[in-house]
Amino acid sequence: MKFELISAPGIAHNSYFFADQGEAFVVDPRRDANIYLEMAKEACAEILYIFETHRNEDYVIGSSELQNLTGAEIAHSRQTPFKYGEHNVNDGDTFNISRFRVETLHTPGHTEDSICYSVTDTASSTRPFLVFTGDTLFVGDIGRTDLPGLDIWEKMTEKLHHSLHEKLLPLGDDVLIYPAHGAGSICGHKLSDRDFSTIGYERTHNPVLQLEKEAFIEHVLSIELRRPPYFRKMEDLNLVGPPLLRDAQVPIPLSIAQFEKAMEKSNTVVVDTRNPDAYASSHLSGSLSIWLRGLSFYPGWVLTHDQELLLIVERPQDMDTVKPFLWRLGYDNIIGYLCPGIDEWRNKGKPTDQLGVISAIQLKEKLEGNELMLIDVRSTAECESGFVADSTYIYVGELADHLDKIPKNKPLATACATGLRGSLAASILRRNGFTDVSNVLGGLEAWHTLGYPMVQECPV
Repeated sequence: MKFELISAPGIAHNSYFFADQGEAFVVDPRRDANIYLEMAKEACAEILYIFETHRNEDYVIGSSELQNLTGAEIAHSRQTPFKYGEHNVNDGDTFNISRFRVETLHTPGHTEDSICYSVTDTASSTRPFLVFTGDTLFVGDIGRTDLPGLDIWEKMTEKLHHSLHEKLLPLGDDVLIYPAHGAGSICGHKLSDRDFSTIGYERTHNPVLQLEKEAFIEHVLSIELRRPPYFRKMEDLNLVGPPLLRDAQVPIPLSIAQFEKAMEKSNTVVVDTRNPDAYASSHLSGSLSIWLRGLSFYPGWVLTHDQELLLIVERPQDMDTVKPFLWRLGYDNIIGYLCPGIDEWRNKGKPTDQLGVISAIQLKEKLEGNELMLIDVRSTAECESGFVADSTYIYVGELADHLDKIPKNKPLATACATGLRGSLAASILRRNGFTDVSNVLGGLEAWHTLGYPMVQECPV
């Protein structure tokens, strides 16, 4: 038997490869699917089935892509009218892979079509030894229930409670659980950074599972989780089946002249993937600062799917990272990247812009002198550690929707934990006409390290 977890950073998505005696299946594959072919080759196995746990909303599912590469059959819930796939499964349907039996468990709550898949080694037992829990049960947490709609939020929460306590927990304390997401996913609240757990461990240590039904519902309804704007696009793509990557626009290296010409189009946006200090010293005016690893998640907040993307990268080989990150979020319109790089752009006398940077020490001095306005762009969870007094809190992904709260006649500073998202926030402000903007390098971690005071009340 061969069993592998494949993690996609940023969106913290977990997919799984399972093979035995020449037969294999994959659970919730990512869109850049060649990795599963490599695993199948190493295991000398044929991928027979692709199991989806639900219509995913935070990334483009790779089922159609993997089916095109392998001919494997796709299984997902009959609760959603999918436009692709061979098996629209019911609760209790089974599939045989070598000596293993995979059984579907309908577990609504996160979505109406949520499915878990238990796996039994029929050669040694009649009981399952592991279960793929999708977004129903995470390590240390549970799936969010607000996505189907706030009007049925409470109803979906009741369904999730039933799914957990009547479907999953009765499987047995020794059963291993493998969820669809790990720490950092926006599909839950406080996920553990452990990859797997057991039913028994979660029964004992998962705080949400300790709650009686009424307290469970009250707790879930009290949690405010953001819904990124790109979720709707993902849901649509995962209903009909996304385009195959063979049909996606292949990003090409662009000369300075080609890059300038592409910039003239009204629907293009330049994304600079270098680190904040490099971006601050020299960048193209109007470009967005999204550091390389940040491309795995933040484009879903600040880019639209009808835009065509032009990339600035530190090294040409960075495009090998950029492409799958953007493809997983459904951004296929990548025109290309500036191949000579920003240095050659400058050497040719082409115009560049600069972004102000300040340290935590300088920030404190300027706040005490009422010389600037500080915008805190961290996530809600991070803000539990407190805020800088007199700052304004706007999450980076929602900044462009709240520009009316920000004065244009006062110097501004943006701060996150270390300066990465602060750079993105500052670039959004500059792109929207705010001229005097600085990023706090070192961010609020530096502020905290220096022992500067924080307040608990959220500034608005």
